[in-house]
Amino acid sequence: MFSIFNRTRQYTDLRWIQVDMHSHILPGLDDGCQELAQSLMLLDRLHAVGLSEFHFTPHIFRELYPNSPATIAPAFEQVQSARSAAIKVGYAAEYMVDSAFDQLLLDPDVELLTLPGKHILIEMSYMQESKQIEKTVFDLQIAGYKPILAHPERYIFYHQQPERIKHLRDMGCLLQVNLLSVYGYYGLNEKRMAKYLIDKGWIDLIGTDVHHERHVRAIEQGLKKEDISTYFKKCNIQNERLFSNN
Repeated sequence: MFSIFNRTRQYTDLRWIQVDMHSHILPGLDDGCQELAQSLMLLDRLHAVGLSEFHFTPHIFRELYPNSPATIAPAFEQVQSARSAAIKVGYAAEYMVDSAFDQLLLDPDVELLTLPGKHILIEMSYMQESKQIEKTVFDLQIAGYKPILAHPERYIFYHQQPERIKHLRDMGCLLQVNLLSVYGYYGLNEKRMAKYLIDKGWIDLIGTDVHHERHVRAIEQGLKKEDISTYFKKCNIQNERLFSNN
């Protein structure tokens, strides 16, 4: 006899996001993948859970990861040549907001790596707010860029003053939450802040921020436990609209 207790509860995949616009999958550039085989394995597993397009965003941080278009392009070409034909790819960068980035922004000969539509992904130290963050957001917009603040839920200095995050959004900076934060991968405080920002409707974009196999495994396990797409009902998630090549 059929019983409701025999049912296997099904949770959604990530097709509702479709485009991952933040990851560290390109090999040999930063604290993400180190080998091409690893990059391709992670791509295939993320594609299997519903993501079909990827814009890779390696760190550009002079003190630790002094990348540039010249170092990133060859790594991208490796992945582009070897990937599954069903997976669409592009690349940009995740820029650390510091004095070195200010110099890049002021140099007319420097080409900043951006997502489609001149959207540019920026981050700060997790421990201390950049003193120049508001000026940087303003200067980027004046220069024709559209700033996106990566994972605001992970900046501990905002946990007691989320209005600072809202202020940056009011200035025109889009906000991107990490999928892993919603699952609680980084800790309870980060999960609480992610849920707070989502409940306020302030989140514009979602990224995996995948660096390695542990991150992908956490996403796969999270998908088996709950459907987090329902959390974002108050948010206008723009991954597909802004960054899909379809």
